[in-house]
Amino acid sequence: MPLKVKKNYSHKIDMLNGSLLDKILIFSLPLAASMILQQLFNSADVAVVGRFDSPQAMAAVGSNGAAINLMVNLFVGLSIGANVLVAKYIGKNDQVKIQDAINTSISIALISGVLLIAWGLSVARPLLTLMNTPPDIINLAVIYFRIYFLGTPFIMLYNFGSAILRSKGDSSRPLWCLATGGVVNLILNLIFVIIFKLSVVGVALATVISNIVSALMVMYFLIHEEGPFKFSFKNLSIKKIYVTQILKVGLPAGIQGSLFSISNVTIQTAINGLGSFASAGSAAALNFDFLVYYFVAAFTQSVVTFTSQNFAAGNLERCKKVFNLTMTAGLFFTGLASLICAVWRTEILSLYTLNPEVLEYAEIRMLHAVAFLWMCNIYEISGGALRGMGYSTLPTVIILLGCCVLRIIWVYTVFKIYNSFAFLMDVYPVSWLITGVATMTAYYLIRRKIFLLKNMGI
Repeated sequence: MPLKVKKNYSHKIDMLNGSLLDKILIFSLPLAASMILQQLFNSADVAVVGRFDSPQAMAAVGSNGAAINLMVNLFVGLSIGANVLVAKYIGKNDQVKIQDAINTSISIALISGVLLIAWGLSVARPLLTLMNTPPDIINLAVIYFRIYFLGTPFIMLYNFGSAILRSKGDSSRPLWCLATGGVVNLILNLIFVIIFKLSVVGVALATVISNIVSALMVMYFLIHEEGPFKFSFKNLSIKKIYVTQILKVGLPAGIQGSLFSISNVTIQTAINGLGSFASAGSAAALNFDFLVYYFVAAFTQSVVTFTSQNFAAGNLERCKKVFNLTMTAGLFFTGLASLICAVWRTEILSLYTLNPEVLEYAEIRMLHAVAFLWMCNIYEISGGALRGMGYSTLPTVIILLGCCVLRIIWVYTVFKIYNSFAFLMDVYPVSWLITGVATMTAYYLIRRKIFLLKNMGI
């Protein structure tokens, strides 16, 4: 018989009992703030080289995003599996399995980080060349790419460690870890670029060091946790049963993230073909794309965690309430952020560049893509709810077709015909709408089937 988990652990949200909206907001908003804060500090890479170096350096840093995420997202997706696994055992009050799942999760994080270093160093130039990176920025882009990947073990430790903390409702301490790392990143950016004139090398080194700081802080919290959440490196282990469960949920989510990156690499290749000004402008606006999307990601993580615990505990009606509340809150906060970016686009983009050609491209992306990002909630939160109930493959397939395949087809058809940056950006809202309708429909159909079988005792 499993041991019982004490209910008085600090930093723990009771997701199984009591009110929901306040707990969802307490969980989601610090998580959104942490991701937004991280992006603000990371976007300092683009802003600092854009204002204190050159448009070419700015394009070299900014155009790396899709290529970097191509592989990183695969392993970061596995951390969702770790989150769901630990949350499930919290819902079942199984202390021994909570600890075993944590030990396996951190082991996977370390192995993933080492694999990513090898991948990043070997494919940097071939991949960026394949992406049609402009000749005047490719050498700088390769340097940034390779230095960035030297820090991937720490990126994995942070993501898996944060997923473990969030599985019990703690989204505030990951925020402080990112905030601290972000301050380090910003300060080092300014020192390395303005004082030491290190350009792209400087911002890459600052990013690596900031990731190390955030990872070490998360691991410090886990090492000093209470009860089954307490981690020790001497207990690192790989147990097949937990690896299988993490892969079942996390691998489809990781594949989804990587497939997104493939479609984004295709789009970035098309952008690169329009020249370094288009690449720089897109990079500037992309920072706000991320900022708005992180509200979506936060409420998606919330629906995954709350649903995982309540579904494991058999609280079916509570699962429905979780979905409705996270969807409503996600649409509200994301819609507000999208509106702000669209209305004040010129003012906020001028923080990154004063070059009129770069600004023109950046504003187009703001109006044609960022302004419609609230639509992502429809498929992300629906897919997150399905993953919380153990169905991870179906939303991945739907999103693959709607947001990845469609975008690639668009690049080689619509964009080929019109060859316009604006038409290229239009693929985003079109794909979000189609994917959202399909994923939400799948969610309601599967939820109805699952809950019916549960109520029948099957």
